[in-house]
Amino acid sequence: MRTHRIAGAVLATALLTGTVIAPAAFAAPPAATASVAQSAVPFTQATATRSADGGHTLAWASPAGSVTVTAVTSPDATTGTALGTAPGSGSLTVAPGTLPEAGRWYFRLVPDSGSPLVVADRSLGLESARNFRDIGGYRTTDGHWVRPGLVYRSNKLNGLTDAEQQRLLSQRLTLDVDLRNAQERHDDPDRLPAGVTYQVADVVSFAHGIRFHDSALMTLAQALAAGLFSGSSDLGQSIGYPFMVNFVGADYAFHDLVTAVATNTSGATVFHCSAGKDRTGWGTAVLLTLLGVPRQTVEADFLASNQYTGNPKAVELSWLRAAFAEVDHIYGDFDTYVREGLKLDAATVATLRAKLLTD
Repeated sequence: MRTHRIAGAVLATALLTGTVIAPAAFAAPPAATASVAQSAVPFTQATATRSADGGHTLAWASPAGSVTVTAVTSPDATTGTALGTAPGSGSLTVAPGTLPEAGRWYFRLVPDSGSPLVVADRSLGLESARNFRDIGGYRTTDGHWVRPGLVYRSNKLNGLTDAEQQRLLSQRLTLDVDLRNAQERHDDPDRLPAGVTYQVADVVSFAHGIRFHDSALMTLAQALAAGLFSGSSDLGQSIGYPFMVNFVGADYAFHDLVTAVATNTSGATVFHCSAGKDRTGWGTAVLLTLLGVPRQTVEADFLASNQYTGNPKAVELSWLRAAFAEVDHIYGDFDTYVREGLKLDAATVATLRAKLLTD
């Protein structure tokens, strides 16, 4: 795989700023077999949705005969407020006022056979960071679930109020990974509570040179053509997503992001860019794919930025698919991208999975 050096920093800046605007050890887990499904968490679907009035609606599907629901204020808690028992596949509504105010409510679903599952509404309800949300709560292809309360994605965090900072502390946030460029960080520095470690993983940094894995001009031409063909509303984004895979500097940033998430043992991690949808969107897609979350679910999480930002055109699916297509074009498959592009070793991937997936 050859690396092309492009002499024009201006070209790289225009292409890469979001505002232009494994070997077998890396492979995603195989589909669940009957024996695996019996030993894993038995739920095949589960969601928790918080309404504007403070109530919650829970829904799930499982082969269990019944499910007992308990509200807890920590994803690790085993005792809390009992809410009732419902069929193995069913739902439960928590009326407003049933639960007192808390930083965040989690719901422990305990089947009459098999292991429990914890779910929560993804949003922490931060008005100054509306795209701040949990990447946990998704099911993998082999029947595991991504644990909630450990990793969050967000838009910029420069406007956090004192109350919002305390809410983050109540969720044991200890690490903030900033994917933005130097100008963005200077103009809108993160406002973080004391005790949260700040780390930069600049996706468009030239610290490692202005290098690409494949011809930048060819990628530009192909991205333009694909954007025009798909009817993209923003050709700058149609171009930017493939370059997050082709640009060598981005490899270092996403390597550092995954490594930071995997090795943060002191609490929860948040990562973000400016709007929390493009650089953060690709970073989330990488993490969830590494965990074995199916592509359809990864795409749904990506598109959810349209809901959380309040802008129905914030992201388009063709943009994300262009990044995955660039992975296949340059590396042949996602596992090779992880190994040769991001240079993540098997131990880091195993640590990530052990930390974020249910048993």
